[in-house]
Amino acid sequence: AWAEFVPFLQFDRETRRIVCTTNAIESVNARIRKAVRARGHFPNEQAALKCIYLAVMALDPTGRGRARWTQRWKGALNPFDIAFNGRLSAHSH
Repeated sequence: AWAEFVPFLQFDRETRRIVCTTNAIESVNARIRKAVRARGHFPNEQAALKCIYLAVMALDPTGRGRARWTQRWKGALNPFDIAFNGRLSAHSH
């Protein structure tokens, strides 16, 4: 996977640090696993999806998590927008 990794090195250290932070993803997965394990089994797919939805919504009950996420990723979004020829900002208008 060297060919996919080398372009990643063109970004500055701060941008690479933000991208490599997987703790948030691992935390979400752990919370979902915990909720599913506590339930045990589900009568149908809709019940399973509802359990996962409620677990994810419980992660940010105040709704301020999105603002924190945006602030943390703000420094990485501009270099990505430049590297990917404006594809990120094209959808925000």
